[in-house]
Amino acid sequence: MNPEPAFLGIERSITGRRWTGPGAEVDRAGMAVAQATGISEIAARMIARAGVGPDGAEAYLQPTLRDLMPDPSTLADMDRAAERLMAAATARQRVAIFGDYDVDGAASVALMSGWLATFGIKATIYIPDRIDEGYGPNVPAMEDLARTHDLIITVDCGTLSHDPLAAARKAGADVMVIDHH
Repeated sequence: MNPEPAFLGIERSITGRRWTGPGAEVDRAGMAVAQATGISEIAARMIARAGVGPDGAEAYLQPTLRDLMPDPSTLADMDRAAERLMAAATARQRVAIFGDYDVDGAASVALMSGWLATFGIKATIYIPDRIDEGYGPNVPAMEDLARTHDLIITVDCGTLSHDPLAAARKAGADVMVIDHH
C-alpha cells in the first residue's frame, strides 16, 4: 500500500516528521462544499476539514448570534425570570439592581439598567461599599431595597447569599439572581 503523497510537496518537516494533509475523504467533502456554496475549492476544503458539510456550510460562513447561542430557556428558571421582568415592565414596578463592585459587576449593572430603560423602567442601582459591606448582597442593604422596590435583581453576585435574599423576600420584594459564579 502506497502512503499518501507528501502534503504541499514537502516530504519532511525540519524535525523529520512526514507532512500529511487531509485525505481523499476530506477532499471529496471539500468539493461538495465548493459545489454547494460556490466558494473556492481551498476554502471549501478548510471548511470540510473543520467537519462542516455542504448542508451546514452557509451557516458556518455567515453565523448569526441566534445560531451560536444556546436556547436561553435551557437555563434554570429563565422563562420564570422573563415572565417576572415582563410583569415588572408592564406594571411599571419599582426595580433595584444590586451589583458587585468589580468590572464584570459594573458592566452587568450598566447593561441591565440600560435594558430596563428601554421598557421605561428607571432602576435604582446599588453597589455595596467594598470595605463596609463586603462582597455581594447583605441583609441590611437587601431589607432597605425591599422596603421601596417590588423587584431586586442581583447581577454578578448573589448565588450563595441565602440569608440576604431571604430577608429581601421577607420584606416584600421579589428577588432575581443573575450570576455566572
